[in-house]
Amino acid sequence: MTPSVSRTVVAGLAGGLAFVLGTSLTFALLSGSRRGQTGLLFDPATQSPKVIAVWKEIEPLPRVIESPLIILGGFVLFAIGYAFVYRSVAAAWPAGIVRRGWRLALIVWLGTVFSELVGPFNVLHQPLSLSVIAWAFWAVAAVLEGYAIAFVAEQRWPAPMGGRTATVNHAARSGP
Repeated sequence: MTPSVSRTVVAGLAGGLAFVLGTSLTFALLSGSRRGQTGLLFDPATQSPKVIAVWKEIEPLPRVIESPLIILGGFVLFAIGYAFVYRSVAAAWPAGIVRRGWRLALIVWLGTVFSELVGPFNVLHQPLSLSVIAWAFWAVAAVLEGYAIAFVAEQRWPAPMGGRTATVNHAARSGP
């Protein structure tokens, strides 16, 4: 059964929050992207000087550093878009949250890896080893998003209590 439009939007919101959680648990905690921090992706001994300059030195800094809510909101909007993609293709996929969640996660992950390939790896000369780490970070966020969307979209919620009307059989009433 295809989820309603409102269910699809809610699934997208859940997916977006899951994606933000995934990026927070990986990029925000482990990468070292803020000024004065080092981490897996921002160690001057291993990272391209171009990447470090763009992220930490050249003004204006990336929006995710200066105005993170804009980018996080964009993540949620993209997740709503992915929820509508899910809505349109889920019936063609094998049934089940796990099977469908993995497939959607792969679609989300491919988009993020493409961006990493043409951005940090291509333009900024990020080393392949660090790109692979970033791809793994994106995989965490994509899996969380894919499963969150599939979970919410596939739930069968009980009908609201006020949604059914009671009928009275007046012929069965006894009276004077």
